[in-house]
Amino acid sequence: MPTIKDVALRAGVSRSTVSRVMNNQPYVDEEKRKAVKQAMKELGYLPNSSAQRLRGTETRTIAVLVSRIVNPFFSAIVDAMDEVAAEQSYRLILCNTRGSANQELHFLQLLRTKQVDGLILASLVNDWETIAPYTDYGPIVICNEYPRKYDGVPVVTIDQTKAMYEATVHLLKKGYKQIAYCNPITKTESDAVISPLAQDRYLGFCQAMEEAGMHMYGECLFLGHSLEDGRNIFKQMVCLADRPDAILTGSDEVAVGIIAEAKAAGWKIPDDLAIVGFDNQPHATLIEPELTTIHQPVQEMGRAAMESMLALLRKESQPPLVTYLEAPLLARKST
Repeated sequence: MPTIKDVALRAGVSRSTVSRVMNNQPYVDEEKRKAVKQAMKELGYLPNSSAQRLRGTETRTIAVLVSRIVNPFFSAIVDAMDEVAAEQSYRLILCNTRGSANQELHFLQLLRTKQVDGLILASLVNDWETIAPYTDYGPIVICNEYPRKYDGVPVVTIDQTKAMYEATVHLLKKGYKQIAYCNPITKTESDAVISPLAQDRYLGFCQAMEEAGMHMYGECLFLGHSLEDGRNIFKQMVCLADRPDAILTGSDEVAVGIIAEAKAAGWKIPDDLAIVGFDNQPHATLIEPELTTIHQPVQEMGRAAMESMLALLRKESQPPLVTYLEAPLLARKST
């Protein structure tokens, strides 16, 4: 394992200069600063306490990555994880990626530099080929979202296709024919990405529509994940020549945004528009009318993901590679 002395020799500077660069202190010649950083990179030197941790000291800390810390879904799932971790004297570091691929990679460095013992991905932006190398530095568990291809990493989620299929069938049985669909999206620095999770949900919608002999219209397909997205989606629907009589959304936030905007426009829910959410967040029963939604078992999901992580850290029996939890449809007054 490289030392400060090795870095100093490679950079052609004194050890004190290396120390000043690592601590970001002033009065270091810029050329020497660049030489030190280059030497650290070439040698794979990990500064501060990271190198000590590499020699076997546990941090008893687990990082949890989420895409939107303000989303109640993530706060609930992290709370469940924290409860299980605390029982075993572990603590969590909550990392908010904001849907940024670069931020996700930045937080994955916590695992490489041994600042955490393990890492749970409750959201996912990069593809698995980018993330896979980090499994060399410690255990990774995937919870909620998932890549299309992955190797040897526990995944805790629901059957997205089945859940959306059942929600679509519910609307069809109610007699709705012109059903719009809103796909949840992942925002990146450059574009909106349709994740494997969102693709699988859309597959369930398409299967149910095709089985019923119903047509899907491109103008009735929307993208969004937030309350504001829901408001904007309703404004778009109002402008359609052939307006939908129902809509399936990828989150309760979108559904609530649609309901709020529809009621402001004088529409009656579900007489003028039926709405189905996804997640069963607390506000699903606070809004009027109460929201029909798919119940995501976030507490069970969070606990199962953390239990898988602790099993890996304790090197116990290998946890299941894929855990599917039930996600029933809760029919309420919005349909």
